[in-house]
Amino acid sequence: MNFSQFQLDPRLMQGVKKAGYETATPIQEAAIPAALRGRDIIGTAQTGTGKTASFVLPILNKLLNGQRNVPRALIVAPTRELADQINDVIKTLSAGTKLKSATIYGGVGSGSQIQALRNGAEILVACPGRLLDLIGQGYAKMNHIEILVLDEADRMFDMGFLPDVRRIVKAIPEKRQTLFFSATFPADVELLAQQVLKQPQKISMGIIKPAHTVTHALYPVPPHLKSALLLELLKRTDTDSVLVFTRTKYRAQKVARQIHQAGYKVTSLHGDRSQGQRQTALKDFKAGTHPIMVATDIAARGLDVESISHVINYDMPDTADAYIHRIGRTGRAKRTGDAFTLVTDEDKDMIRTLERIMGHEIKRETLDGFNYTLPAPPKSDSGNRGRGAPRNDSRRPPKPAHTPKSYGRNRLAPKRK
Repeated sequence: MNFSQFQLDPRLMQGVKKAGYETATPIQEAAIPAALRGRDIIGTAQTGTGKTASFVLPILNKLLNGQRNVPRALIVAPTRELADQINDVIKTLSAGTKLKSATIYGGVGSGSQIQALRNGAEILVACPGRLLDLIGQGYAKMNHIEILVLDEADRMFDMGFLPDVRRIVKAIPEKRQTLFFSATFPADVELLAQQVLKQPQKISMGIIKPAHTVTHALYPVPPHLKSALLLELLKRTDTDSVLVFTRTKYRAQKVARQIHQAGYKVTSLHGDRSQGQRQTALKDFKAGTHPIMVATDIAARGLDVESISHVINYDMPDTADAYIHRIGRTGRAKRTGDAFTLVTDEDKDMIRTLERIMGHEIKRETLDGFNYTLPAPPKSDSGNRGRGAPRNDSRRPPKPAHTPKSYGRNRLAPKRK
C-alpha cells in the first residue's frame, strides 16, 4: 500500500516524503487506517518495521484540526533514548505543519521542558517520572489530551513503571483514543489494557520470532577468552557499524575500553552515563564517527540506526525476548544484518529456548587460527573484578598490530566451518 492511499492530510505528505516513505510496512498498513478511524489499538510488531510512524501519522493527522498550543497527544515511553527517537520521527513527519512536540524526561534540567510546555507543544513524548513531577507542579496540563500512546508497555512494567502509568492514565480525560504497543503481553499489561482501552482492535505482526532479515551465529568460547575473541571478530569482519551488548554497566565500560585500546573508534551507552553523554554517544554512533557502540539493554529498544550491520552479544541476554530486541537493532527497514553471540557452557538453556522459538538449530562458528586453548590466568589476578564480571575476563588481549579498517558495506570475513 502506498502512503497516498491512506488519505492523510496533504500537509503531511511533505514529511512522508522527507522520511523517504513510499510503501507502507505491514504494521503501518494495518494500524494507520484503524487509528485514523479513532479506534483503540493493541499492537505488537516485529522491531524495526516502522511501528512509530504507525501511531505518529494518525496523531499528526488529527491534531492538524482543532485547538493549538495545548498538549493534545501524549506518548509515554520507558527510556529517554526511545523518547528522543520518537520525537525525531515526529519532527520529520510534521515538517509540513506547524505542530510542536516536546520530550519530557529526567536526567536533565526541567527548565527547557517547562518552557516547551509554555510555548504550546501539542505533542508530549514523556517518561513517567518527570511527567508526573511536572503534572504535580502544574506545568503539564493533561485536560486536553485526546490521544494516549503507551509504547513498549511491557518494558515499562519491567522497569517498575506500572504505578506511574496508572497515575498518568487517571490524570487524562476518559474520553480519548488509546494505543498500546508492546512486544509481549504479560498479565499486568493485559489487565491494564482491559481497564483503559475500549473495544480495541488487535494487530499482531508476530513478534515472537526474530526478524527473518538477520543471520544468527553462536561463537562458543571459554569465559576468559571472550574479549580476545570479540576483538578478533571485529578484526576479521567487514561491517558498517557494530552494536555490542553486555549484561552489566561495569562490563560495558570495560569492553569499550578494550576495544578503544585495540585502536577502534568506540562509544558506550549505559546507565552510569549522564544524559548528555548518552545523547553524544548516540549522535556519534548514528553519524558513523564512532562505528562501534557497547551498550547494556537500555539500548535494545527504540534505537533506530538503519546502517547497523552487526549486533554482537558479548553476553547472552537473560530472556529470549531480550535477545529478539537486541538483534532487532540490525536487519532493519528490509536490510540484512548479522547477529553474533559469544556463548559459554552456562548459556546452554537459553540457546535451547532460542532454537525452539526459531524452529531450527543456530549455527556454531569457530575462527580459524584463534587459540581457544589458552589457559585462564591465576585466580589471584581477578581480585579487582567488579560485580557481575566473568572470572578472569579482565585480562586484556594483546593489541593487534593493524590499522583500524574503514567500515564499508557489511558481510562476513570470518571463515565458517
